[in-house]
Amino acid sequence: MQNTAECVVIGGGVVGSAIAYGLAKRGVKPVVLDEGDNAIRSSRVNFGLVWLHSKGDGMPAYGFWTRRSADIWQQFSDELKDETGVSTHYVKSGGLNYCLSEAEFETRSETIRRMREQAEKDPYEARIIDRAELMQLMPRAQLGYEVLGASYGPHDGTCSPLFLLHALHAGLKKHGADYRPNSPALTVKPVAGRFEVHTASGVISTPKVVLAAGHGNMPLEKSLGFDVEIIAERGQILVSERVAPMGILPANGVRQTAEGTLLIGTTNEEVGYDVSTTPKASAAMVQRAVRVFPAIAGVRIVRTWAGLRTLTKDECPVYEESERYPGAFIATCHSGVTLAAVHANDLAAAIHQGKLGPDIEPFHGRRLI
Repeated sequence: MQNTAECVVIGGGVVGSAIAYGLAKRGVKPVVLDEGDNAIRSSRVNFGLVWLHSKGDGMPAYGFWTRRSADIWQQFSDELKDETGVSTHYVKSGGLNYCLSEAEFETRSETIRRMREQAEKDPYEARIIDRAELMQLMPRAQLGYEVLGASYGPHDGTCSPLFLLHALHAGLKKHGADYRPNSPALTVKPVAGRFEVHTASGVISTPKVVLAAGHGNMPLEKSLGFDVEIIAERGQILVSERVAPMGILPANGVRQTAEGTLLIGTTNEEVGYDVSTTPKASAAMVQRAVRVFPAIAGVRIVRTWAGLRTLTKDECPVYEESERYPGAFIATCHSGVTLAAVHANDLAAAIHQGKLGPDIEPFHGRRLI
């Protein structure tokens, strides 16, 4: 089957779907090619953090970009709910990174200080709080005696990654996008100023193509003039039974979902594409969570999973238009949930206009060479 499209977005996870949703809102009718649930899809193995807290250390532009997304996330979530009836369960609650020793407290303090110094303007507003202030923030929480304090980010929050993806797919349908599940792009070829995207069911000819398939970008990118190395990093997460509300703010090690379950995580493991779970990692995650909240020691764990992050060499996003083949774009990051709002707005607008402006230029992959 030979057909045409105004734009083809390759990747139907949160990153690709957010960009495609933003394009569709602007009147484009993109074809979205999604490998499906057999893909390495981070959104189904995600902690659900909308997280500014520690973004931008060593690259202030990443902090500004993340802050921009955090600032518009509520509007983005409300818009999806109004259009589709699907709630992302977004809550901008503030977030924590607990310190369980003097060494951890000093390290976190130095990180926050360094990030503030790097920024031309302060988009972070993260700060160090001691145990007394921490208990004021969470008066109903029962903290372990080892908790000395935490770093606190007021712009952090949470959502449900699965409901976010569901809402984006519903939004694509509402705005007339052609979403094609279980239809990965096999090859992409520049042909006479356009691009031919080959799938199992035929070829799609388009003047604009966006690679946003995470690890799936790598087999396709070189034919479009890109050379972005994407690294897999495994993260494991535990899920508990439902428990009564604990009155805790989300942290990158433990949080309570809207349904009442506890998410406990996570690991950072370089194991290639192995998505196995391990008892050793599970034990370490639980032990730390219990040190923070001893009351959860008796809570039952009901399931565990592992997934792969999509990382660049410096763990910051890459957005490019191909210099060799204008009209071809690549977008990759490991913070697809956090950046979904800015992807659907600023990045989609730039791709629609055919020009990645000064706010996006710092994310070009040339910085990694």
